[in-house]
This record gives sequence, structure tokens and C-alpha cells, in this order.
Amino acid sequence: MNEVVGRDDLLLVTLDTLRHDVAAELAAAGRIPNLARHLPGGAWEKRHAPGSFTYASHQAMFAGFLPTPAAPGPHPRLFAARFAGSETTAGRTYVFDTSDLVSGLAAAGYRTVCIGGVGFFNKQGALGDVLPGMFQESHWEPEFGVPSPTSFEAQVERAEQVVAGLPADRRLFLFLNVSALHQPNWFHLPGATREDGDTLASHAAALEYVDRHIGRLFAAMSSRRRCFAVVCSDHGTAYGEDGYTGHRLGHEAVWTVPYAHFFLEPAA
Repeated sequence: MNEVVGRDDLLLVTLDTLRHDVAAELAAAGRIPNLARHLPGGAWEKRHAPGSFTYASHQAMFAGFLPTPAAPGPHPRLFAARFAGSETTAGRTYVFDTSDLVSGLAAAGYRTVCIGGVGFFNKQGALGDVLPGMFQESHWEPEFGVPSPTSFEAQVERAEQVVAGLPADRRLFLFLNVSALHQPNWFHLPGATREDGDTLASHAAALEYVDRHIGRLFAAMSSRRRCFAVVCSDHGTAYGEDGYTGHRLGHEAVWTVPYAHFFLEPAA
């Protein structure tokens, strides 16, 4: 990462609430071709989330603690704050001297931009301003939020505008929190009604919806130079397993998430 930072643009996409089992099933079945073509080996990596809900998980990720490989470690990290005694900081880790990755990249000359999705990014109250407040530039509109059936399209359009408005020589770190997977998601499943409610099938349909539009985001982020991308979930969610529903709880469906990182070559 010491070679990547300062040379390439950077993209972090969190597919908010996406479960690993659903993501893996859709990739194997060929139902998310635009994402799968970028996944190493065509498959998601199984990892453990750093938190069980959006706020906690993103605070950790912005400190450099991306989801951890679901196998015994220690596992060297891509990014880390300078911290004495860290067992996951290695020679290939990009080490920053600020308290969070966002300000660390800003100090390295990056334009840092947040395109929010779920309520913790809506800037409509003090709590909703904490995470986007880390960035030099942040965007949120009601059209980006969880009730919108076209949320991801609206977010991608804003990302395209951000990229187009940036000077060619300025490096960009773009963060985008995808709200489409989060409940309510029943409207992404053809034929479903509000009375049907959210299900694993509508969760999967929401990921297929995201896949139909994510190529535009990747094209925008690779339009100026090579881009290093991290695409992952911040946590999963339960749909009745063992009596649990939702997240902010310690169930396997919540802690196990899909993860991938890869390069987007220029004009890919």
C-alpha cells in the first residue's frame, strides 16, 4: 500500500448490511456478473466484521481496521495508524500519523469525499454528522437513503459528478456507503409487497440491483488513473435465524461478511 497511496485513486464501498452467505451464493450462481468479474477468483473472501452495526463498524474501518480474514491470524492490514505494539502493522501496511485513515489520506494530498447512504451519514443531527464530518466533502440526499428504491443509482450519479469536477492531477479517496441492502429492501424483489416484508430473497434482489449499476461507479473511478478499490460489507443482518432479526447483535449472520480488494485499471 505504500506504493499505491500517492499514485492511485482509492475507492471504499461498504455494501451496508450485506450477508456473506447471500453474496457468495449470488456470485457462484452468476447473478452479480459486474461485481464477480472483479472479485479475485470470482469469489468473495469470507471475513469477520469489525462491528455489528454501521456506526461501530465504520469507526473501526476509518481507523484502518477493515474486516478481518475469517482464519487464525495475525493478518497484516492495508492501512494502520501509527501505534506502538500493533501486531497487524507490517512493512506493506500504509501507516498514517493522524487518528483516522480519512485525515491521513488528506494529509497525503488526497481529496476525501463521502457519499452517504444509511442514517448515520444523513447529516441531519449531531450523530449523523460524525462519520461524514471526517471528510473534506460529504454528500447525502433523501434519495440516497434506505427507503428509496433508486438509492444506488442516485449515489452513483453523484459520484460521477464528483469525479468530473476534480482536477486531473488531484488524487481522490471516495467512500460510498450503499444503503440498498438495508431494510426495507422488499421493493427490490419483483412482485413483493410491503405486506410480504423483507426476506433473504429481497436482500439478494437488492444486491442484484446494486450489481446492475456498479459498473458506472467503477468506470468513473478508473476514468482518470488506476484505482485501488475495497468493496465489502460492514456487517450482516439476521432474517429470523435462531429467533434473531436485524443486527447490533452477536450472531454468525451478522459477524460474517463478504470482502474483496482489487485494482480498476484506467478506463476499465
